Amino acid sequence: MIPLLANAIEAHGGLRRWNAHRRLTAAIVTGGDLWALKGLDQDQDPRTMRIDLHRQWASVEPFGKPGQRIEFSPERIAIVAADERIVAERKNPRTSFTRHDMRTHWDPLHHAYFNGYALWTYLTTPFLLAMDGFEVQEIPPWHEGTEIWRGLRASFPAGIASHSREQDFYFGPDMLIRRHDYRVEVAGNFPTTQYVCDLVTIDGITTPTRRRIYLRDNDLMPMRDALMVSIDLSDFRFD
Repeated sequence: MIPLLANAIEAHGGLRRWNAHRRLTAAIVTGGDLWALKGLDQDQDPRTMRIDLHRQWASVEPFGKPGQRIEFSPERIAIVAADERIVAERKNPRTSFTRHDMRTHWDPLHHAYFNGYALWTYLTTPFLLAMDGFEVQEIPPWHEGTEIWRGLRASFPAGIASHSREQDFYFGPDMLIRRHDYRVEVAGNFPTTQYVCDLVTIDGITTPTRRRIYLRDNDLMPMRDALMVSIDLSDFRFD
């Protein structure tokens, strides 16, 4: 593990604490411009998000209507009723985004797959970068106001579903996450930058509660008038 990643993981609570837990639950509220572009109504009601920490699995409920949830893994997305009946299901869901652009409308399973992989990635950062198959290297820092944020570029393994194979993470002087850059391959590969803040510590693990994702220009600057997704998190609990 390169020193920057090791220091970042330690600043967020360390692998020993992370590995002592199996699952994370949180309340989530989302907004932003992306949902309208995708033909979706995204209300401001809080939902319950559950993820496994050491394999890529996620669930969000309610989804679509009360009593339904999603079950996400890289090879399958499903909408499941409270009685465990499968409402809708798609195997190999990534292939269903072929030729999509930013304005291509999504069906409920597209929406569910995006939610699953994106939130799993965010909530496991930076610990996921220590998993088998990730390749990481330090990149030039980002200057934000008076601060210098050190950069880490990660190449994701094929078995992990995420926005793009290559993603950049930036850490402040305290080695806590500040920014996360990637392209959204499932929506035409548009470039984004995610700013995070309002970090909290639960059972020794530090994580952001506020995430704002903007379109990114060719100079790596966030386009502040193009808020694609907003995410507010609360009520974290580790199992």
